[in-house]
Amino acid sequence: MTRFPCEEEVLRRIRPTPEERTYIRTMGERLIEAVERSGKAKAMMVGSVARDTFVRGDRDLDIFILFDTSLSRQELQEEGLSLARRIADEFGATWREKYAEHPYVNATIDSLDIDLVPCYAVASATEIKSAVDRTPFHTRYVLAHIDGYVDDVLLLKQFAKSGGVYGSDHMTCGFSGYLCEVLTIYYGGFHPLLEAAARWKPGEVIDIEGHGTKEFDDPLVVIDPVDPERNVAAALSLSRMFEFVELARGYLEEPSEVFFCRPPAPALTPEVFSRLLSARGTYLYSITFKTPDLTPDTVVPQLRKSAESIRDLLERSGFPVNRSDVFMGEKRCMLLFELMAETVPVMRRHIGPPLWSSENSRKFLEKYVRKEVFAGPYIEEGRYVVEVARRFTRAVDLLRSNTLLDTALGKHVRRSMEEGWNVRSGAECWDEEFAVFLSRFLDRASPLARIKRMAGRSS
Repeated sequence: MTRFPCEEEVLRRIRPTPEERTYIRTMGERLIEAVERSGKAKAMMVGSVARDTFVRGDRDLDIFILFDTSLSRQELQEEGLSLARRIADEFGATWREKYAEHPYVNATIDSLDIDLVPCYAVASATEIKSAVDRTPFHTRYVLAHIDGYVDDVLLLKQFAKSGGVYGSDHMTCGFSGYLCEVLTIYYGGFHPLLEAAARWKPGEVIDIEGHGTKEFDDPLVVIDPVDPERNVAAALSLSRMFEFVELARGYLEEPSEVFFCRPPAPALTPEVFSRLLSARGTYLYSITFKTPDLTPDTVVPQLRKSAESIRDLLERSGFPVNRSDVFMGEKRCMLLFELMAETVPVMRRHIGPPLWSSENSRKFLEKYVRKEVFAGPYIEEGRYVVEVARRFTRAVDLLRSNTLLDTALGKHVRRSMEEGWNVRSGAECWDEEFAVFLSRFLDRASPLARIKRMAGRSS
């Protein structure tokens, strides 16, 4: 397969060394042997290590512990965790329990990040009893079809990582490792994939096994080859999809190693942050509160829902929002809003029902003729209009008020905010814990725009 010259250099840098591959696989085999020696379950390596598609330096190893389907979910949880803990202790690991659809053990052994995940040994991916039961079938499928494409997958993963679109977690909403593998197999390599992606449109459908049994309403639909009821690209947002499209077009036009090794932009200093914010002439507000003790998969969607609800409240209250974003830190979360105005007049127009809606217009009139108003009710274009006083004329007062708790916040975000939240404005929003997030918010640009800007500076 013909490659661009820069790709061979990238591959030399990102292929796992023979020593690294042997070390990780040997550790995996020892863990599998320990599980099966217990007589309670079978075990297998899954993920990129099992499929030999991991990038050099990735130290993640996933061992799935397969139990008989006759166990109840409660029994699977209890016996699975008990065995996983025992294996971790046997290897002298530091470990902790983590929670996805059901609990598993995350252990650190000799600098390897290892997940010991209980699941059911189901006969096919269409008979799964929990989402993790599907993963062993993913590994078997890729192993059966990946021959000749391993280097292509490595290039794709590094390309997506450098472009900031790799990762199916809720903060990234990008490409999972399995999605990268399926796309590479479907298109027949890295270059054919990029050429096809450059022409993608929303609603693109890829059905590698021709299942064709279910429709999905997602930006990119990749029917899981082992489960026709699942879209492999379900986590991919429209924005991340087209950031990848943009990168594909840019790379095909001007292939360069920079697409695989672009360093992350350094965080701004507080002084630069303040200067950039002042130059914009907008009004920045941050809301911080204690991070709920749950996984990002649970918390981040609730942060986004909460930010959207507060954004709606701000806009209804007369404060136009340019942009908003969220971040889940280890100890605190941040909701960030950039407003086009920090204050509004005391008076606001409230438009009532049309007079041809007799009952509603009668109730509106009765309500406001008894209230203290600036003007009205009067009739304008057939509707009642009344000019009334606002409760909040400053955005900061609204954001500090308990009115926020009356919005549609995520359940766990609400519980955390009920314990209290902190509001800051302008340059005071700067916080070292959120330095990278704040910097990226202010200096936002598409992946290709950053690359071109960086090339312009170096030329």
